[in-house]
Amino acid sequence: MTAGRRRRAAKPALAAIDAEDGARGGAVQSVDRAMLLLEALGEDEEGYRLTDLAIRTGLSPSTAHRLLTTLEKRRFVAFDPSDSMWHIGRQSFAIGSAFIRRRNFVAPALPFLRRLRDLTHETANLGVIDDGEVIVLTQVESREIMRAITRVGGRAPMVASGIGKAILSTYPDADVVAIIRRHGMKRLTPRSIVRAGELREALSVVRHDGYALDDEEFVPGLRCVAAVVYNDQAEALAAISVSGLASRVPRERVPELGRLVRETAREMTLALGGRLP
Repeated sequence: MTAGRRRRAAKPALAAIDAEDGARGGAVQSVDRAMLLLEALGEDEEGYRLTDLAIRTGLSPSTAHRLLTTLEKRRFVAFDPSDSMWHIGRQSFAIGSAFIRRRNFVAPALPFLRRLRDLTHETANLGVIDDGEVIVLTQVESREIMRAITRVGGRAPMVASGIGKAILSTYPDADVVAIIRRHGMKRLTPRSIVRAGELREALSVVRHDGYALDDEEFVPGLRCVAAVVYNDQAEALAAISVSGLASRVPRERVPELGRLVRETAREMTLALGGRLP
């Protein structure tokens, strides 16, 4: 076959690939599916077997396997033959670390989080808002044997988390309404706030107290107290929190934790060159 014929013969194949990859909204289907796999693997450090991962993502096992082997070559995922489990790979970690490095306040925040952990004996967290949700950037774990599990990289709805409500309290009412319309107010636990009026009242309390409380609204048995860290425009840059088992963070302890978190957030704001509102 001549070179010209080979080029002409390749066109239908390329067209078929383009048709397969062309997805709704101009997205590339194969890339979108690969991202689904990475997101699923990132949610569980214990990993997934192929069949479970296919069910989790809604992909066929053959499609999932083809994408996983491609990602494995680039070290975005790793396969453990001893138990036939797929795990997130080191290249995914490298890229995730780059996201954190862009937030140049993470490293300076660590001494404040360590002190907060030592003062409260609970896990201290630093989180930001990403696409209308809270994402935990870093944390300093409690030294207690029984401690709250808040995964770095984990996400939570703003309306159901201490960090989220602390930052929401700095937003105008119109922005809060827009977030509710976009993301809803799901009942994640029996204590979740699911009405806009109740959220409005809760945010009013946050503004008065200077700290927010997640009262078992995201995870049953877990309480979280959070306060805002501001940037140089006196806008919410991030928020810090302490999270602990409800048995160790009873309601009568919340005001004291709130004071410590609020004061630490204030010190962080000034140390990072921010401005208090």
